[in-house]
Amino acid sequence: MEEEIQRSSLGEAERTMTICNACRYCEGLCATFQAMTLRRAFAETDLDYLANLCHNCTACYHGCQYAPPHYFDLNVPRTLASLRIDTYQRYAWPGFMARLFERNGLVVSIAIAVSLALIIVLLFAYQDPAVLFSQHTGPGAFYAVIAHYVMISVAGATFGFSVLAVVISCLRFWNSTKPGSKSKLSIGAWARALRNTATLKYLGGELGEGCSTEDERWSNRRRYFHQFTMWGFILCFASTCVATIYHYGFDIAAPYSLFSLPVLLGSVGGVGLLVGPAGQLWLKTRSDPRPANVSQYGMDYAFLASLFLISLTGMLLLALRETAAMGILLAIHLGFVLAFFVTLPYSKFVHAVYRFAALLRFGAEMRR
Repeated sequence: MEEEIQRSSLGEAERTMTICNACRYCEGLCATFQAMTLRRAFAETDLDYLANLCHNCTACYHGCQYAPPHYFDLNVPRTLASLRIDTYQRYAWPGFMARLFERNGLVVSIAIAVSLALIIVLLFAYQDPAVLFSQHTGPGAFYAVIAHYVMISVAGATFGFSVLAVVISCLRFWNSTKPGSKSKLSIGAWARALRNTATLKYLGGELGEGCSTEDERWSNRRRYFHQFTMWGFILCFASTCVATIYHYGFDIAAPYSLFSLPVLLGSVGGVGLLVGPAGQLWLKTRSDPRPANVSQYGMDYAFLASLFLISLTGMLLLALRETAAMGILLAIHLGFVLAFFVTLPYSKFVHAVYRFAALLRFGAEMRR
């Protein structure tokens, strides 16, 4: 059944791209159509590449003269979105974990419930309630509730596996779709890919007016909320890295002062991860379902909700860290973080690394 679905997605993508390549009305809309015009035929690896190059702005759907109810029944955004999910599964490592992309919203929900229950049960089983519900202040306050070695060992193991799985999956995708020998990865190609990623250029439309909305007008709201999410995540990760340097390089234990670099980075990033995911969830509920692969909405909702809840519990922990509520808030926050790490290689997160790989190949092709 899975192979039939995969062949169906590839077949529909090939049919769609062949018609689009003959028409070329949308040639200037985005990188996907620019890359399409460099080809006369579409191998499976080319289609995988084009699917992950698509940012799903839906401009091509609303401008297409062959979209439904036309006989050709072209729906480029939905077709490429369906194929993207197939690529996540085909290139996933280890392969037997690829099934976690199916009913992903349920998978993430179960992971969150299990992680929260596990941490809270173990905390009540092995920690004195008097300690858990007491006020702790000063350096090392968090470790009075949960030992530092426990935090590091669990976080290190889950995060390490997630990074390994994402890297291997991305390398499998890259090795399958990488540009030919004539398209070298020059500094210019890297610079173009990084610039397009940082600015989310292809969520800005051909003229920077943004994506098509539910009423077919143009708006940059989706682009802005994506940027809040992306930069919020990057700043929170940077906060964690700086805190690690503080702890191991300077022997300064958390929690840190409100005006320390880890807290400032984490606070700004936390706001981004509140505004960005909330905004994206709001837009998704108002979006036009016709060009969307509605079956993957569960994955999208679960990923955005996870980021929002991690940020929300983290900000609450920051605000109430010198109160007796700190212990239980710390457990809840770490439960959401653990679930996020465990499911990270098999969640919507992978679209970021696959899309960057596709933009890198596009940069190499355009340089050629």
